[in-house]
Amino acid sequence: MQQVKSGQNPVLYKEVQDLVGDKLGNVFDPQWLERTQEQNDRQLDKLEVDLCQYKLNSIKEKVRMGHNDLGSHYYAVGNLNEALKCFMRTRDYGTTTKHTLDMCLSIIRVSIEMGNFSHVINYVTKAEAQAEQPADLSTVAKLRAAAGLAHLDGGKYKQAALKFTQMKLEVGKENNQPVMKNIHPDELCYNDVLAPQDVAVYGGLCALATFDRPELAARVMEDSAMKQFLELVPDVRELIADFYHSRYSSCLALMDKIRGDLLLDMYMNAHVDKLYAMIRSKALIQYFMPFASVKMPTMSEAFGTTVPELQKELTELIMKKDIKARIDSHNKIVYARQTDQEVSTFHKALQTGLEYERQTKALLLRLDLIRNDMSIKATRGVHGPPRGDREED
Repeated sequence: MQQVKSGQNPVLYKEVQDLVGDKLGNVFDPQWLERTQEQNDRQLDKLEVDLCQYKLNSIKEKVRMGHNDLGSHYYAVGNLNEALKCFMRTRDYGTTTKHTLDMCLSIIRVSIEMGNFSHVINYVTKAEAQAEQPADLSTVAKLRAAAGLAHLDGGKYKQAALKFTQMKLEVGKENNQPVMKNIHPDELCYNDVLAPQDVAVYGGLCALATFDRPELAARVMEDSAMKQFLELVPDVRELIADFYHSRYSSCLALMDKIRGDLLLDMYMNAHVDKLYAMIRSKALIQYFMPFASVKMPTMSEAFGTTVPELQKELTELIMKKDIKARIDSHNKIVYARQTDQEVSTFHKALQTGLEYERQTKALLLRLDLIRNDMSIKATRGVHGPPRGDREED
């Protein structure tokens, strides 16, 4: 509550008060609420008067700044709808690319707070089209992080992972090769939306759930920019390394360790169960892939589960055709389904024979057409009729 009272948002104070009540020694402070509301009203009156004065003087830049200040005030006091309207009005008074970028970033920030992520995607696209070259590293980092949040909210985990792990920027070319510069975590400067640690957590988990091994290595494990972010969250860095090196028991233990924090995360909490299930299923598939058969007691020990639970998981993966295998329930062994090479070779030979027959019939038809003078002949004259016309006798 002290953190809330350090701001000027009475709406947020009331919401937190309703949720927390008198728990944790919290005491409702009506004096602070009344005092803050009065200060906000005085500040609002001043900003509105200033804006009217700017409009009377017809100073375009001052009007833009007046709308921007008014939007910032509404955002600070929790009136997000009015904040969005004010920031959108600055579009009519912007004269430079920087003004457009500032407008887009302000609208993106408010839209994220409102949970309107379709709006976020639209203005990220608009901002990226307006960005100057070479672009400001902080602006690029903010846009990619915002796009990653929007994709995460929509359950598009692969797109989210690509955005969160794309923390580098092309700054030029040397010998026809792009020169890349890493975006340092300190250059993100987006603490009112998300922290650099969040980029590591969101990007790392989405990457584990959706990237294949080569992509995971190239974009996460060996990427110098992403390494800087992962250094801020050692548990996520270690669980990614454990997953990549097939140390699944340790990986799953670390995932259980951070699960509680993720369930309290305002952006990630709704996706924890789905992402964890995707990562676990992917681990089961990768564990089984090199083997012709696996004993379920050994596999259950590696994944920290019981044999009946493991059998249930494997059955679901087999039914989804993610694993080509069959289960010996009596002996508790999983056997990989081997392709019948004899049948496969027969089908290939049959297809080859049918294709040969088709080509032979086409060739014989062409020969009959030529023999009966029914073919289309090309003229050789420069100014003659176009190619494909029949020559006349």
